[in-house]
Amino acid sequence: MITMAPRPQSPPPLTVATKARDAVSDTATITYRNLLVWMRVPAFLVFTLVQPVMFVLMFRYVFGGAIHVGNAGGYVDYLIPGIIAQTAGFASVGTAIALSMELQKGVIDRFRSMPMARSAVLGGRLVADVVRMLITILVMIGVGYAVGFRFHNGVGAAVLMVVVATAFGFTVCCVSAFIGLAIKDQESVQAFGMIWLFPLTFVSSAFVPVQSMPGWLQGFSRNQPVSQVVDTMRSLALGGPVATHLWPAIAWMAATLIIFAPLAVRAYRRA
Repeated sequence: MITMAPRPQSPPPLTVATKARDAVSDTATITYRNLLVWMRVPAFLVFTLVQPVMFVLMFRYVFGGAIHVGNAGGYVDYLIPGIIAQTAGFASVGTAIALSMELQKGVIDRFRSMPMARSAVLGGRLVADVVRMLITILVMIGVGYAVGFRFHNGVGAAVLMVVVATAFGFTVCCVSAFIGLAIKDQESVQAFGMIWLFPLTFVSSAFVPVQSMPGWLQGFSRNQPVSQVVDTMRSLALGGPVATHLWPAIAWMAATLIIFAPLAVRAYRRA
């Protein structure tokens, strides 16, 4: 008599909760992998911080004496919120470069062949870059204190300013992720990555009062997203009407995420 071996049973289908837990675990693993670069390559950390520190020292001691502002703390108190917003924006270029480099080297293809959540690669990159950006922002605040910057609106407002800066950086990282995945070529990403950031950053209230600009430029400068974010941070740091700039800043960031987060996901799936 021939005995038939029992047919292997298929594993039970994964529930939504199980899929979500696995996605969070995989994202945390990729985040840790991306953060290891800072610990294993200290030069990367140094070069990440050198540029914003140079901007602080240059604007504080070279241009600061020629730029007059109306706040009581002088130009250094006016400057640091703008430098922090600029640092958060410029740091996002690393997101585009890292994603394009991993595409060229085939790292993302190898990740796709593994039994892991498809969203973990993009999510882990964004989370790691936000952590890196938060550390950079805190270092910039320390440098600002060393050159004379002070908070005048309490600890709660200072913490909220850091939250706004980090949220702005995350928003720009989503745009940079789309750029890196859409262009793919590392050299092209390095060339294009900051072109769109320069006019938004320098044609804003980050470094000079909008009133000092030509009249035809003031409308754009006053209402563009970087100015709204910087003015929100400045009001939180120095005191002033926060809601006037906070809600437009939130609207700008929400609209940018609604547009570019799906574009980044689509570019990642097609890469």
